[in-house]
Amino acid sequence: MPKTVSWYDRLRLEWVVWSLDQRLYDLPSRTRIAHRREVRANLLTAAAEVGAAEARRRLGSARELAARYRDAEFGEGPRHSWWAAALFALTTPLVLNFFLSEAANAYEQAITATGADGSYTWGGVTWLQSPLTFVLRHGQATHAGGAYTPLTYVLLAAGTIACGRLWRALPRRRAPRPATPAAA
Repeated sequence: MPKTVSWYDRLRLEWVVWSLDQRLYDLPSRTRIAHRREVRANLLTAAAEVGAAEARRRLGSARELAARYRDAEFGEGPRHSWWAAALFALTTPLVLNFFLSEAANAYEQAITATGADGSYTWGGVTWLQSPLTFVLRHGQATHAGGAYTPLTYVLLAAGTIACGRLWRALPRRRAPRPATPAAA
């Protein structure tokens, strides 16, 4: 005889479904929603038959189930990582800005040490940075320039794609279906 599932048990089962769903964000949204609905329906049916605690125990770990769903969708092996791509895209400009500004500060200190007023141009870090112009007046230096070059942006985009293995996120090409002979 089926048992009724209490609201508390429904909340516990929904927590399992939610934790599974959070681990499936690499899947396409339609597939993720379909898996979420399927697991929810199966858990509610099992909870009505054997109880919520037993249904959760039989389901197993949400982490392992999510790993099996991802393996079924993408295959085993390395996958794309949005986190790695975002980390690279956000931290690389910070590190690059630090090193480029330190190089500019070193050049500024060198020309300030001479004490000669005037305008000085430094080529910057070749291929990564546009030339910088320093103006020295009464021992105070100001500078303009030093922007990223287009190559810097290309390298940043290529590094983000490579670090996150984002080509693996593209939909796979499906092999064309063989033509079926027409029935006589």
